[in-house]
Amino acid sequence: MDEIFACCAGLDVHKESVEACVRRMEPTGQLHQPTRHWPTMTRDLWAMADGMAAQGVTHVAMESTGVFWKPIYTVLEGRFTVRRVKARHLKQVAGRKSDIRDCPWIAQLLQHGLLKGRFIPPRAQGELRDLTRHRVQRVEEKARTLNRLHKVLEDANIKLASVATDILGVSGRALLKALIEGEQNPVQLADLARQLRGKIPELEKALEGHLTEHHRFVLRRLWKQLAQQEDLIAELDAQIAEPTRPCAEEIGRLDAAPGVDRRVAQVMLAEVGGNMQPFPTHQHIAS
Repeated sequence: MDEIFACCAGLDVHKESVEACVRRMEPTGQLHQPTRHWPTMTRDLWAMADGMAAQGVTHVAMESTGVFWKPIYTVLEGRFTVRRVKARHLKQVAGRKSDIRDCPWIAQLLQHGLLKGRFIPPRAQGELRDLTRHRVQRVEEKARTLNRLHKVLEDANIKLASVATDILGVSGRALLKALIEGEQNPVQLADLARQLRGKIPELEKALEGHLTEHHRFVLRRLWKQLAQQEDLIAELDAQIAEPTRPCAEEIGRLDAAPGVDRRVAQVMLAEVGGNMQPFPTHQHIAS
């Protein structure tokens, strides 16, 4: 196999350490591939980068392990051409000896042009990804809390969800708050449903249950948890709005597609970005 890069490095990344192999092929054909162990403290990563630069490294490849690769990429970005490689891809390349460590193998594959790097988003897109993914997690947590609240109501035989489509709507919130505060009269409770006036008889029957102090205690905890989760989601919405403002036109077009709203459009923008050039499918279609 031909050598594509005269001097490159392979990194085996762990939580608290990095195994780095610098593979250098001399014009005479002599091969050097010293391996060194580095801690993952920031100053150690800078020292590793300085050492690789001093040896003439131009390209670096590392396995994409969880989030451990990100601080290393931050240090190496701009000084080297960095490739983040899937562990599965490394295992699929034939020819590895059983006694060879990961970092020399990564360096060898890189030097011969056998590694295909994963897409690494620009910093701004990566930060937007963090925000949208964090928001998705908070929304999922809110859904789980709401499900637990439904179960408590069902345990007390309060059939509010059978009448109100959204128990977190204006009427549903008013009813839940009154139930938590101790109101038991179904007629007075149903009268709070300002936007469900046409369903008052059904509401009165649905609100006849056996809500105990234990139920109210659990509901208060869940109600408080829901409020906190909604506040976090609102904060994330505001934070996401700023970096997506320049992409309002793209988001608007995506929003017009069936099954896509602004939130989904923001997630798509964060995950894929506005430039399709780095993706092989786009390159294949363009060619």
